[in-house]
Amino acid sequence: MTQIEIYDTTLRDGGQTEGINYSTSDKIKIIKKLDSLGVHFIEAGWPGANPIDEEVFQAIKNIELKNAQITAFGSTRKPNTKEENDKVMEMLVKSGAKIVTLFGKSWDFHVTDALNTTLDENLAMIDGSIRYLKSKGIRVFFDAEHFFDGYKNNKSYALEVVKTAKNAGAERIILCDTNGGSINGEIYKITKAIVDYVHNEIIIGIHTHNDSDLAVANALAGVDAGARQVQGTINGWGERCGNANLCSIIPNLQIKRNFEVIGENIKKLSVISNEIAEIANVIPKSNAPFVGKSAFAHKAGIHASGVRKNSQTYEHIDPSSIGNMRRFLISDQAGVSNIKEKFQNLKSIKNVTDEDISKITNKIKELEWEGFAFEGSDASFEILALRTLEMLPNFFEVLGFRVIGDTVNIGTTVTEASVKIKIQDRIIHTVSEGDGPVNALNIALKKALVDSYPVIEKIKLSDFKVRILDSKQGTAAKVRVTIESTDGINKWDTVGVSANIIEASYVAIVDSILYGLLLNKE
Repeated sequence: MTQIEIYDTTLRDGGQTEGINYSTSDKIKIIKKLDSLGVHFIEAGWPGANPIDEEVFQAIKNIELKNAQITAFGSTRKPNTKEENDKVMEMLVKSGAKIVTLFGKSWDFHVTDALNTTLDENLAMIDGSIRYLKSKGIRVFFDAEHFFDGYKNNKSYALEVVKTAKNAGAERIILCDTNGGSINGEIYKITKAIVDYVHNEIIIGIHTHNDSDLAVANALAGVDAGARQVQGTINGWGERCGNANLCSIIPNLQIKRNFEVIGENIKKLSVISNEIAEIANVIPKSNAPFVGKSAFAHKAGIHASGVRKNSQTYEHIDPSSIGNMRRFLISDQAGVSNIKEKFQNLKSIKNVTDEDISKITNKIKELEWEGFAFEGSDASFEILALRTLEMLPNFFEVLGFRVIGDTVNIGTTVTEASVKIKIQDRIIHTVSEGDGPVNALNIALKKALVDSYPVIEKIKLSDFKVRILDSKQGTAAKVRVTIESTDGINKWDTVGVSANIIEASYVAIVDSILYGLLLNKE
């Protein structure tokens, strides 16, 4: 099989995403994740551009990687400057990186209007910078910035840039659609022209941006034309509209096109996509192709029925092949097929009859009319099913709760919650303070339960979302509260609905605790 090199620039190009700010620790963690995924090159940053990148290049020297090689990113020297006197050249050498990806201008418009220099001097900058880094024992990849626009505007000069980089000793020449404005046909035609121009004497790469929503398609077109290195980012992060999404490119190349990419490590793709998003503090797109939570989720009853018979009816690949999983959503559109499929994965409920299914389906329709949404709250669905079938263990009964907010000083509010519960024949009454009503209520409830159920200490609220269901009602509108919880190993979601946000939170919290107890039930 033909090998395609994966060059990841999540840390540099992806770090230019609005809202993403990596720490040194973040970058090191992401490097380790990318290495375990099996990408071939990891662009760790631009040495000298900021203190964090300098720290990363120092720290990475002490980390042994199994699959990936680290690259540094930087520009050609400044116009009319000797390489040995150029600050960028100095920092690239100082970084200790064994590979440097050097970018230079290939669009004559940028040379004259952005660099304010001559076309000949730009070629001298490319030639001199590559030769200088190679004289220091550094391998060089050359990113031909704005290549496709440059080729369309001045073909002969763009070819001269490629020739110069090749003759200077660059090991890879990467064609960049920097503005993201090219379309498939252009990418294929121009990339093939360059592959033919270099006579396969050097590997050509492709680097596309998503400004026309074509980055992945354009990268694949580049591979079709003969490119053998693909540059991109995890989850498609990047400046403006982002870069080519490696989470889509890798499975398309490996599973659908039968290229050699990352081998068996592809089964880690979904997990690593989400882990890197967690490190970067970015909420993953649930509808992201291949790796998204909803990528293999089925809501319509006819879809669920078809998938149960043969997954190919509504799935283009096996979700497990890229580490994702099939999900059957529970909603008033679901139908009996979804409910039946859902029960097959529940350990707490067995031997469900058609009558049971009918009861639960009717209950779901009733609650969703009130505003509940079970499609993203699997734990609440299981608790609902157990309650409806009168199979829910009698862990505890909440007899009542009270929440009081007391403003001590302007801007300072002390919140107190009291909870009265019943466990078997015992009545337990606890009071706790917290940072807001939900936190106080959660603390008070767990305080009342911990003696009987020590596992409660492990259960934490990891996310909390509130949605207004009818904005026309103003402050009297119903709200839906969704809570994500974890015991350090498992994660689950629960939901509550009420016109009172505290009551909605209480419903979600109680379901969260009940599900946590179910998971840890001996």
